[in-house]
Amino acid sequence: MADATTPAATTLTPEVAPTALSALVRERLLDAELAATAWILVEGGVPVVVAGAVPTARRLLDALIACVAPGTRLARVTGADEDFAWLPQASELGWAGQPATPQRDGAPLQPATTRLVAEFTEAATWGERARIAVRAASIGYALAATIEAESLEGVFETLKAAPNRVTDDELTRLGLVLIIGEAGGADRVTAAHYVRPLARDEHGHTQRLGPAVLATHDPSTDRFEHFGWGITPELAVRIGQRAGDLELEIDRRRELLEPPRLH
Repeated sequence: MADATTPAATTLTPEVAPTALSALVRERLLDAELAATAWILVEGGVPVVVAGAVPTARRLLDALIACVAPGTRLARVTGADEDFAWLPQASELGWAGQPATPQRDGAPLQPATTRLVAEFTEAATWGERARIAVRAASIGYALAATIEAESLEGVFETLKAAPNRVTDDELTRLGLVLIIGEAGGADRVTAAHYVRPLARDEHGHTQRLGPAVLATHDPSTDRFEHFGWGITPELAVRIGQRAGDLELEIDRRRELLEPPRLH
């Protein structure tokens, strides 16, 4: 079965920026470079979690979901009534409900071409259902979720606490984590993190590397500082590209997303 770190080759070269993502760049929720990086990673199958107040977090997540590669199926976790009948591996992932029944519509889902969409709140996907959604990333399903938290540590604490009880190893599958907060009276992505997946070295030993900071927002200047260049080779491997090609593609898409300058 596909592992969550299996590269998904990204060969698309869009000529037009996604409308919703462009609008958020114009509003300065995030800048063009961070938006371009997120666009490429989501298109390449990397999981994404947006943390913050639900309305803004959901709007950013929806804009990123619009960036998924063509052919990707979206499977929405419906919340408290979810029975995972559509998820062929539900029992394998620890779902204690009734055995999975045939797919509700179309062919069975395939991890490499499916993104699970969820809202991690007590009123929506919570407890065992949240745990199954996160675990699905360990077998290759890409996750796209919102959660109410103010920091990466808050995301981890919320998912680790009862009744969710997501383990430390499972948390390594969260991928791109964007934190939304208030800055200067407006919503901003205050920090962007890349959570490195659990890996094993050539001797089979478990490798746990800490999350990397991709970008932060400086409220004193209302500008974003970028650090993703430090792990470009790592990100490139994750999505099946060469590091140089990824750098060029981020620059190209940043230009597509840049708001027009006023003369």
